[in-house]
Amino acid sequence: MLDEFKAFINKGNVVDMAVGVIMGGAFGKIVSTFTDGVIMPPIGMMLGGVNFSELFIDLSGKGFKTLEEAKKAAAPVITYGALINNIIDFLIVAAVLFLLIKQVNKMKKEPPPAPAAPAPPTTDQKLLVEIRDLLAKR
Repeated sequence: MLDEFKAFINKGNVVDMAVGVIMGGAFGKIVSTFTDGVIMPPIGMMLGGVNFSELFIDLSGKGFKTLEEAKKAAAPVITYGALINNIIDFLIVAAVLFLLIKQVNKMKKEPPPAPAAPAPPTTDQKLLVEIRDLLAKR
């Protein structure tokens, strides 16, 4: 069982996947920072000074003015602003990955074409084979 585990770990796909997960996590943090600090402020400003990270629905009915107040009071809230930010994060990551994979696929060499099937024998060849077989029987 230990040998099987070693063989599994030593496969290139597992190591590549681990590196991809680590890089993806780091890239996700960069995209989140980019979304929160660069993309959302101008969008919020265009929409009348909206801070998306502060958008929430207070389920307690106590009328909290800010998300911070509601969280300090441990009030149940729906933070739909954070959801909007996360959706934008996802769309950015998905677009970048799409473009990256598209470029990687372009760089891959196309496999050589499969050899063509041999052409069927001509009538002359068929006749020669018949003659050969007849002579071999004598």
